[in-house]
Amino acid sequence: MMSEYIKEINEKMTKSLGKVNPNALPKLTKVVLNYRVADGRDSQENLAAAEKELMAISGQKPRLSKAKKSIAAFKLREGEPLAYSVTLRGTRMYDFIYKLFNIVLPRLRDFKGLPQTSFDNQGNYSLTIRDQTYFPEVNLDLVNKIRSVQVTMSISASSIEESKMLLSTLGFPFEKN
Repeated sequence: MMSEYIKEINEKMTKSLGKVNPNALPKLTKVVLNYRVADGRDSQENLAAAEKELMAISGQKPRLSKAKKSIAAFKLREGEPLAYSVTLRGTRMYDFIYKLFNIVLPRLRDFKGLPQTSFDNQGNYSLTIRDQTYFPEVNLDLVNKIRSVQVTMSISASSIEESKMLLSTLGFPFEKN
């Protein structure tokens, strides 16, 4: 299914960009999910619950990121847990993107599309979903705290316009100007 999906997207991108070489087309290389756990240093239960939630959302085990150095202003000590992160590639990446675009984003309250200004200089797109309960895999009975999920889509494109074109071809809901 994924190879047919990628072929269809590449055909659309070839028509719109006019590039003959399929390797010159912009591609989605990876999706990184970041799940901040500020209360992880206080209790192991919150840390375990956050890990299970992100595992259900992404379909793979997350990696725990810890503080590299102490910062007194943030009351942070070296080695304390900060966040969980997951890098999705291949089939899981496309499955997550499909679920994000067609199930999660339409569930958002007063959703009118996502801004076109969240691209960085390389053409990668970042967004934050403020509530993890919008994902259908999260069991609402087991949620003890509302956390935000940060999603970064890494795109191999030569410009921001090509990245926008790829995301809109994938079905990304941009804001109407």
